[in-house]
Amino acid sequence: MENLRKRSERDLVNAHKFALERFAQELLPVRDSLEMGLATLAGGQIDPARLQEGVELTLQMLTTVLGKFGITEVNPQFERFNPGLHQAISLQERTDVEPNTVVTVVQKGYLLNDRLLRPAMVIVSRSPEGTGSAGGRS
Repeated sequence: MENLRKRSERDLVNAHKFALERFAQELLPVRDSLEMGLATLAGGQIDPARLQEGVELTLQMLTTVLGKFGITEVNPQFERFNPGLHQAISLQERTDVEPNTVVTVVQKGYLLNDRLLRPAMVIVSRSPEGTGSAGGRS
């Protein structure tokens, strides 16, 4: 029984220690791609179109890796404000959208298997008449 307990403890320690191994292996090609892009820039051969293409491909690689591990993007542009997923950093008077609508996404949020990792930082609409009764006139 003592050997079984020690083995279980060792397995648990190893599981914690190497839990991110697969994730790290998937991220290494993304890092390689970024390093190649920087090497190209350092070499002085800058073709803006090829640089943009390389950055877009690298971003696509990163998005694919994140998706494999259950990390999804929260990009709530023109959705109803949800305090469980979004963090309002400002209000903006708007007449072209409903009040409490996300009008600008300043920083995207992320979920890990439907659990919030980081809320989306957003600017939310409010109706113009929402400012009149609070004593804002001089």
